[in-house]
Amino acid sequence: MTKRLALLITLILLAGAAWTSPISADPIPNIDIQIGNNGEEPGTSAISLILLITILSVAPAILVLMTSFTRIVIVLGFVRTSLGTQMTPPNQVLIGLALFLTLFVMAPTLSTMNEEALQPYLQGEITQSEALEKAQDPIKQFMFSHTREKDLLLFMKYTGQEKPETFEDIPLTVLVPAFAISELKTGFQMGFMIFIPFLVIDIVVASVLMAMGMMMLPPVMISLPFKILLFVLVDGWYLVVKSLLMSFNP
Repeated sequence: MTKRLALLITLILLAGAAWTSPISADPIPNIDIQIGNNGEEPGTSAISLILLITILSVAPAILVLMTSFTRIVIVLGFVRTSLGTQMTPPNQVLIGLALFLTLFVMAPTLSTMNEEALQPYLQGEITQSEALEKAQDPIKQFMFSHTREKDLLLFMKYTGQEKPETFEDIPLTVLVPAFAISELKTGFQMGFMIFIPFLVIDIVVASVLMAMGMMMLPPVMISLPFKILLFVLVDGWYLVVKSLLMSFNP
């Protein structure tokens, strides 16, 4: 036992000596990474990088407001609320469906932007600024065709701008918010029309239960199966998606 203890102490001492002894291996070389600064003032590249990251973080919200996503997701949300199915379909399903419908609706516009701006830029035929200008025209045309004149004039009068001759002369800072509130109004109008038949079912069920003296029974428990049955029988999802696609026809 004493020999084992002495051997253990010896090994610990040897390990400590090896740990404290200087390492003879070659030191790890230092790595210095520097971003840009081609004749720029100190800090300019860092500020540009911060601005770029900020723009990229806001870009998804801007793109959502410049496409058909707003109207589609509002209408799908009204469908779920009018059915009274709480979280069925879940948010992931509704957002995913809204995204793919948005890609389907925006496909002609995206194709035009690709042909007129992206491909010439990749081939070196136009500069970056020219590509950005050419890419604005198709998206402006889409937003302008679905923007109410009243909403557009609201922002133009606020900025003191005169009425433009064509949609190409309208700046995006005016067209994007006008298009957004127009889409909100259209989405709520379509949602209201979807809500009416299900509201009628709720009223009828509540009236029948009160006439039968079943005031303690929640009307939602009785009306929910009837609303789901009605929605399935009329093929509700087909009608809703068809109405959304037809609403974006020029």
